Amino acid sequence: MTTDTLEPAGLAEQEGPALPDPVTQYARDVLEGRIVAGRPVRLACERHLRDLEEGPARGLRWDLERVHHVLGFFAALRLADGEHAGLPFVLQGWQQFIIGSLFGWVTADGWRRFRTAYVEIGKGNGKTPMAAALGLYMMIADGEAGAECYSAAVGRDQAAITFRDAVRFRQASPALSAATVEHAANIAFPRLASYFRPISSEGRGLDGKRVHYAGIDELHEHPTPIVVDKMRAGTKGRRQALIFEITNSGYDRHSVCWDHHQYSLKVLDQVIDNDGWFAYVCALDETDDWLHDEKCWAKANPNLGVSIRHDYLRELVTEAREMPSKQNIVARLNFCVWTEQATRWLPMERWDACDAPVDLEELRGRECYGGLDLSTTTDVTALVWVFPPQTAGEPWKVVPRFWVPSDNIERRVRKDRVPYDLWVKHGHVEATAGNVVDYDIVRERIMEDCERFRVREIAIDRWNATQLATQLQAEGLTVALFGQGFASMSAPSKELEKLVMGADLAHGSNPVLRWMAANCAIAQDPAGNIKPDKARSTERIDGIVALIMGLGRASVNQEDVQPYIAVIG
Repeated sequence: MTTDTLEPAGLAEQEGPALPDPVTQYARDVLEGRIVAGRPVRLACERHLRDLEEGPARGLRWDLERVHHVLGFFAALRLADGEHAGLPFVLQGWQQFIIGSLFGWVTADGWRRFRTAYVEIGKGNGKTPMAAALGLYMMIADGEAGAECYSAAVGRDQAAITFRDAVRFRQASPALSAATVEHAANIAFPRLASYFRPISSEGRGLDGKRVHYAGIDELHEHPTPIVVDKMRAGTKGRRQALIFEITNSGYDRHSVCWDHHQYSLKVLDQVIDNDGWFAYVCALDETDDWLHDEKCWAKANPNLGVSIRHDYLRELVTEAREMPSKQNIVARLNFCVWTEQATRWLPMERWDACDAPVDLEELRGRECYGGLDLSTTTDVTALVWVFPPQTAGEPWKVVPRFWVPSDNIERRVRKDRVPYDLWVKHGHVEATAGNVVDYDIVRERIMEDCERFRVREIAIDRWNATQLATQLQAEGLTVALFGQGFASMSAPSKELEKLVMGADLAHGSNPVLRWMAANCAIAQDPAGNIKPDKARSTERIDGIVALIMGLGRASVNQEDVQPYIAVIG
């Protein structure tokens, strides 16, 4: 790294032979099929070529000198670990496209065009070192006095990952080490009174910042938009600040990551006009089958064969084919597929194959077991009756019941974007009067079903064994306390998975239960035990929990739960 590389980019016209344009070349290679890419990346390339023609009318200018300045800075860095340790940080074509676009496009007044960049890409493709190097460039070579540059994340440990890469770049470069000072969790560039440091939502360090650069890592892990909002608010006094968001795909459709993913697609589709928003979204096309076709892998992994090996992806894909619990995490992290769960448990195509009708009249007088998940009084209460087979080849049959408070249905529809109102209208959910679920109504419906079916037992979470459990016992029901830990939940959870995978379950296509099955993520302990995980699930899963409890009383591990004897306070 030369001293010149540490200087801010000049704006003088380039003399001599024309500079090569790796950004435009990448765009052409993608659109002409020489580089495999998914639709959003193709749209990003079309946008670049379109702006070369139409941008000047909007005051945009393409500055190749700036492009080569920033790419030269990256090339002067040295990688510090793994098989590439000691080698120059040579940006691949897709990385040149991203970095070159961010710095090559300027407005009529000479300031950079893009202030926010959203980059969604498969795990292991080198996005974190790219963000670290970008932070160093913004601190040193951007000509900004007092530049405050941050590696930002939800937690300290995550924020430290990007910053650690920046430290390694610094330590591997004598010129960079000589020009900067490292102390604790801070790299300073005294010449411009600038610095680069990690920051997170832990503690009180997000306020009062004057942000020139924020590399926001793993946006899909952010439970709220607070880090993004605080960093964005801190750029208000900077003319060409940059928010650089890097992420794998996620699963939460109510997250800041999903919002920015959707916004980026709308910008690329020209639904939204925003010249200040850059988007590079890796994605498979609709007809791609990552489980069986390696040719599509590069669409989510543009660094395939460089920082991520083919044989490593093959190992992951082979495991995912055989283990449904691994499919979602591999699809999401390695192939840029937004999933409905953090960890796939019940494949929805298998769930939908269990859609045989369930006739209540045919079940009259049949033996069944119930699972009752009361949740809280303001949320969904779920009851599922489980009917064991009576003849060989007959599937297990389930009849679900759901209750919600009537007063907050409209708010739920708006906030959760879930059609509770339609479910109530069609009889899939019962709304009880008031702003909490009326447990008296729940008890009445249970007793009505006891007249219809031969109820052997009803299982209730032991932590919710209060007045309703006592009342049901007084009505003559056998009430079983059912723990929510691995000991009680694992065996019936595995049994449910077995029934779904073998199409030995009939759920009658109940839309509420299907929604909950799609939401349901699982937790797994070191011994391989599993259970539904409400904290990691995207939405309500009460019906699946109730189904597992009923199934557990009917078929598995009955010794793990004891009949209800007395009220437990």
